[in-house]
Amino acid sequence: MTVDTRLITAEELLAMPRGGQRYELVDGELIAMSPSGADHGDIALTIGAHLKQHVHSHRLGKAYAAETGFLIGRNPDTVRAPDAAFVRNERVVRVATFFPGPPDLAVEVLSPSDTASEVESKVRQWLDAGTRMVVVVDPETQTATVHTPLTTRRLAIDDTLDGGDVVPGWSLPLREVFEP
Repeated sequence: MTVDTRLITAEELLAMPRGGQRYELVDGELIAMSPSGADHGDIALTIGAHLKQHVHSHRLGKAYAAETGFLIGRNPDTVRAPDAAFVRNERVVRVATFFPGPPDLAVEVLSPSDTASEVESKVRQWLDAGTRMVVVVDPETQTATVHTPLTTRRLAIDDTLDGGDVVPGWSLPLREVFEP
């Protein structure tokens, strides 16, 4: 027996009913996204709100929330949605569809169900698509790992996350991210 698996396009994903389920699209295949836990949501909002305030007050571009899909691959299509994101001014476009291209900064907050290989794959997809910095935040170990195309740095609770040349002037002590 042959199973027919049809790949989904970004346009079909965007037109799907908005029930309780969220999806990402990876090489044309739907990936269901479970609702995140309270700690995950608190950490993502803390980082996103701090990022939004800095980006807005310095007129650097746009910061985006977790529901924002970024179209980072075509034929087959890939649409990913980081927990927080930033796009610099010269790349900002107003669209009602998915953002056409990668963010300059993608922040991913780990969930207990995330596997190391899934996270590594997602980081690689972001960087291969042109994202300049990917920050992976681990609530369990209270650390963050900063990936760029050339480097990887692991930060501990007493370190400060900064935007480097991707988000100039932005910094956030990790202790503030994880405080109760």
